[in-house]
Amino acid sequence: MKAMVLDRNSSFTTHGGPLRLADVPVPEPGEGEVLIETYVCGVCHTELDEIEGRTPPSFYPIILGHQAVGRIVDTGHGVSKVKIGDRVGVAWIFSTCGKCEYCKTGKENLCDAFLATGRDVHGGYAEFMTAPEKYVHPIPEFFSNAAAAPLLCAGAIGFRSLSLTNLQNGQNLGLMGFGASAHLVLKLVRHKYPESKIFVFSRNLREQEFALDLGATWAGHIAAPPPGKLHAIIDTTPAWKPVVEALGNLEKGGRLVINAIRKEEKDKEELLQLSYPDHLWLEKEIKSVANVTAGDVRAFLHLAAEAGIEPVVTEFPLNEANAALRELKEGNTKGAKVLRIADS
Repeated sequence: MKAMVLDRNSSFTTHGGPLRLADVPVPEPGEGEVLIETYVCGVCHTELDEIEGRTPPSFYPIILGHQAVGRIVDTGHGVSKVKIGDRVGVAWIFSTCGKCEYCKTGKENLCDAFLATGRDVHGGYAEFMTAPEKYVHPIPEFFSNAAAAPLLCAGAIGFRSLSLTNLQNGQNLGLMGFGASAHLVLKLVRHKYPESKIFVFSRNLREQEFALDLGATWAGHIAAPPPGKLHAIIDTTPAWKPVVEALGNLEKGGRLVINAIRKEEKDKEELLQLSYPDHLWLEKEIKSVANVTAGDVRAFLHLAAEAGIEPVVTEFPLNEANAALRELKEGNTKGAKVLRIADS
């Protein structure tokens, strides 16, 4: 089968990009696993973190990708909840131990044995992939393959981030950065909290205009002061400076939710510029997001189908994965990017 393979960490400066198109064997499903013919796979900023070593893969060479949609074409022994022909998605959560206190209380995203798709096991930048039946998710008929892919990570992690803000209808929400996840959060907020105002912060003028087109109340630069204080802010950027700016924009008792696996080190010195009275006083909170649960993915897919929430998507063929990743790195983003691997 064809797959885009990462052989080693890369600075992303090599001509043509860090991934290579390769012929590799079709995987076989193990106990409790299914084999999926992959139709599409979303492109996520986490792939840049893997490529550049901020959250390195467990082994090399590895196939990246954790927003895959396809159909089950084979099953391993013991599979009973899904069947051949089902259209399913695979998200960042590949498997957990199922036995620890976190798994038993619906917090399997915090399990020490958490395995991530495309980081700890081969992912969806390939024509076929395997996954445990417990962690494949039925795709509602409402969505096309390309529309469903970003919902599996960008949408699900945005859903979890929003739930962690404790936002109430009518309260102001800020979005730091406006890529695949944030634009879905904006749509979700407009559905769930129609009286809330949404303020978007982005260095990219194109993203600011995109946010206003989608219904944001205000959009401006990361460092621009919004027209009012915000009850909650979700940060989806890879940098430290937006964290500092966000804290300064919070209302009393406000909460900043950081939706990122890692932060880039190049501007870490911005943390040294924290002012206690400006950024932390008056009971402001900071909370991070760790992965997603299977429940997050399925709840968001159901809610998005019910509300008609669809991402704005730009498609690339599988062999142009490097081009999609480079555009993502350079901030040339409007909505989500998806690799087209096969037609359904």
